[in-house]
Amino acid sequence: MSWIYLIVAGLFEVAFTSCMGKVKETTGSEMYWWFTGFLISMSISMFLLIKATQALPIGTAYAVWTGIGAVGTVLAGILIFKEPATVWRLLFIVTLIGSIIGLKVVSH
Repeated sequence: MSWIYLIVAGLFEVAFTSCMGKVKETTGSEMYWWFTGFLISMSISMFLLIKATQALPIGTAYAVWTGIGAVGTVLAGILIFKEPATVWRLLFIVTLIGSIIGLKVVSH
């Protein structure tokens, strides 16, 4: 169950960073809605990360959480914010995914 908490926490990390990007792009009341989404997503992500670390080593949990967030945020940047999808960026995303899987495999 802890791994599920961790994966969902990572997805909420992607949500709060995406909301941060939208806050930067918007103004007025729309900006405040995105900021509210940022605060809610961040709170849920942190809560689930804490739940996951009750059973998983903190180093592994944090590395996986940030890895999911990093990969997801880069993909959101490419798909939503029209950032460039260069060969080097994609290569390093694949490398990061491999590292996340490796941490899962070697953890108890």
